Amino acid sequence: MDQRFDVTERFAQGAQFIAGELRAGTSGRTQDVTDPATGERAYTYELAGTADVDAAVEAARQALPEWAGATPGERSDALHRFAAVLDERTEEFAYAESLQCGKPIKLSREFDVPGSVDNAAFFAGAARHLEGKAAGEYSGDHTSSVRREPVGVVGSIAPWNYPLQMASWKVLPAIAAGNTIVLKPAEITPLTSVMYAQAAREAGIPDGVINIVSGAGQDAGEHLVGHPDVAMTSFTGSTAVGKRVAELATATVKRLHLELGGKAPFVVFDDADLDAAVHGAVAGALINTGQDCTAATRAYVQRPLYDAFVSGVADLMATVRLGDPFDPATDLGPLISHAQRDRVAGFVDRARQYATVVTGGEAPGGDLAKGAYYRPTLITGAAQDSEVVQSEIFGPVLVVLPFDSDDEGIALANDTPYGLAASAWSRDVYRTGRAVREIKAGCVWVNDHIPIISEMPHGGYRASGYGKDMSAYSFEEYTQVKHVMYDITGVARKDWHRTVFGDRG
Repeated sequence: MDQRFDVTERFAQGAQFIAGELRAGTSGRTQDVTDPATGERAYTYELAGTADVDAAVEAARQALPEWAGATPGERSDALHRFAAVLDERTEEFAYAESLQCGKPIKLSREFDVPGSVDNAAFFAGAARHLEGKAAGEYSGDHTSSVRREPVGVVGSIAPWNYPLQMASWKVLPAIAAGNTIVLKPAEITPLTSVMYAQAAREAGIPDGVINIVSGAGQDAGEHLVGHPDVAMTSFTGSTAVGKRVAELATATVKRLHLELGGKAPFVVFDDADLDAAVHGAVAGALINTGQDCTAATRAYVQRPLYDAFVSGVADLMATVRLGDPFDPATDLGPLISHAQRDRVAGFVDRARQYATVVTGGEAPGGDLAKGAYYRPTLITGAAQDSEVVQSEIFGPVLVVLPFDSDDEGIALANDTPYGLAASAWSRDVYRTGRAVREIKAGCVWVNDHIPIISEMPHGGYRASGYGKDMSAYSFEEYTQVKHVMYDITGVARKDWHRTVFGDRG
């Protein structure tokens, strides 16, 4: 298959997928999908407007009774078929993801796509295990049981950094639990989300269960969150936008799940394996060109290892190969857009006034100049309260700071508003055990940074949001828990009635 497959032909009917059909948006405005590696337009489509959101929500509402009424086994079978269809299309999805995002093809092939296939396979099994507390006579006179029921129509909003994986994280737990969904991907990266919904239809998932509206946040997104027929909103994105989503959801008392920004600390104690920590820091900081809310962004290194760590990271960053995303040898692709590259460059340029840029800190020239590339960047000498330490940069930038005592290292790790992910590096099980307990984050890795698995939850503390993606824990977001209580005595006049009328019999 040609890696530059004809997107315009593939999406000739538009980039909206509603009630099982590909269609054009009705907002009257268009949006370009741009290849970040070249700056060239790959596709132009009509954005969704509020009428398209209404149509998608209505399609989801109409599909809800049948899908919610299906047995767990029937939903599981459909998801197994879906996983199989995705598995057959891995190359197609990898090429499309790299085209719209600028990801190196090896990242799309080895991380984004197989992770999404695995998510589908996991939720195919999990659909049969919507568990609750065991039925029992907890009052003595009644048998109690717990039902898990779908929330209803879910309206989800996904970001541009991992379009395919975020579609998976939003769609799969929702539909496995019996809900239907309207997903709004980022308008600059709609391709794989639409392809994902098309694959679900080919797998036999009924029309209307999964709908995609590709539109701008301020109209399509806000209309979806505020829609009266949407029972729940799941949003992944920046903390600032998450606050706006929460305001809109509160107006209609919706269930709300937020996965927001991060500023992950990478804490290296003085007994750590230095070589492992250096390699882990470079990989953790540069994955997806640093456009990852769990990326290692601020390394705290105990002073005996600090100089060697900085030197090792700088040397390793210098070996990272920037290039064409479709070249299998490329390590680092461009940022999502020139605007994002300029935003990252702004953070680094301002940091020069108070810190040292050890390596990187510039866009490459030559053949890469027309793309949104930025070199891997290492910064030292920044203060804990400085912008590059406290703010989410979302680019290939790592800031390294020293610390002395373990108390100080853990305190510094917790000293931002965020709490999504973190890692601790040490050979001492008691040291890492303390770090795991005391670092305030939804995920703490020990002697590694970044790996995720379908069986385990992903979600944050504090300004990083609340609720979980992936794993069986995600069903807490996408199900209503109902207590059912049966009288087992057959007695007409209950003893407790006397508290309302009459005397004890």
